[in-house]
Amino acid sequence: MNDTILRIAGRGDGVTGDGRHAPFAAPGDTLTADGVVGPGPHHAVPPCRHFPVCGGCQLQHLDDESYAGFITDRIAGALAAHSLSTDIRPPLLSPPRTRRRAALQGEMIGGRVRIGFSEGASHALVDLEECWVLTPTLFALVAPLRKLLGGMMKPKRRVRLHLAEADQGPDLLIEGIAAEGLAAAEAITAFAQRNRVARIAIDNGMGPENRWEPEPVTITLGGVPVPLPYAAFLQATREGEAALVDAVRLALGSAGPVADLFAGLGTFALALPGRVYAAEGARDPIAALKSAAALAGRQIFADHRDLFRRPLTTEESSRFAAIVLDPPRAGAREQVLNLAAATTPVIAYVSCNPGTFARDAEILCQGGYTLDWIQPVGQFRWSTHVELAARFSR
Repeated sequence: MNDTILRIAGRGDGVTGDGRHAPFAAPGDTLTADGVVGPGPHHAVPPCRHFPVCGGCQLQHLDDESYAGFITDRIAGALAAHSLSTDIRPPLLSPPRTRRRAALQGEMIGGRVRIGFSEGASHALVDLEECWVLTPTLFALVAPLRKLLGGMMKPKRRVRLHLAEADQGPDLLIEGIAAEGLAAAEAITAFAQRNRVARIAIDNGMGPENRWEPEPVTITLGGVPVPLPYAAFLQATREGEAALVDAVRLALGSAGPVADLFAGLGTFALALPGRVYAAEGARDPIAALKSAAALAGRQIFADHRDLFRRPLTTEESSRFAAIVLDPPRAGAREQVLNLAAATTPVIAYVSCNPGTFARDAEILCQGGYTLDWIQPVGQFRWSTHVELAARFSR
């Protein structure tokens, strides 16, 4: 007798009612006794020739309904592990080919440069011939980069390629090559001009060195052009950024003044009206936010502050009408412990890890906050990576 796949586990396997796992199975698929998957109504045909080998995607076999269900289940499961529940809104999914930030790898084997993502659970590199997650602008650089790197790379040595779409065009940081001499300099200039690249920097272990930047590179956030540091964090898609910003605005309403903690380049600080205190532990992003806000005449106090070692105290937190939290994957336990005792009426928490979010949410709820709702966002298309924005209130 065949079993039916009921849900998708955290790493992407389909799971039956009796706990059997099947790779690349979708809800509604059938699983025979000897492990053969029979496609069901939610089993999609993967669009990319590299799936499932390429580690850039894990869930191309799901249709949008089951992919959204996976995102919701991940969040609900994490909350349940901490005895929490709330209104989880329908996930907002970024379309294919919209990812504007990525880190690829390159290597030379047999005299040919290969560029792509690593295989799942492997160091082997998938040489990209197509990509359904990167923007067309970024993917268009892959073939020209093979030619450029062919004259600079050493055999069997990996390089890391940080790509992003800036206001002026593609931004590129190459780690792991020297690119010394006149020939290399001319090749980089020719590549940048042919491909309309905004900036190229090389890092051979001593920090990024600019090799091409005709005009200062910026990224516009909240209508304000912000200087873009090398390999800086950006929300993965423009659609994902807009969804998260809208959720934060909805959570805060007209509350002010606001503290934006783990502010980065100011994705949320620059999207909010009125006075904002923005704290960030990384020096380059907070310096970029400070200069951009000053030039734009925005009421933002940018503070270079390590919130893991020196979180806002309960007294400091209570001075604000609302607080935005957008920590890294590790969450914000140190900061949340102080917030739980604060009198701040509203907290908007943006997270890229449902597990650490649920842990922090439990602390806040034990301190008297209510978890009002969660807005899931699926901007890492077809991956098991889940993001969300949530509202807490007193």
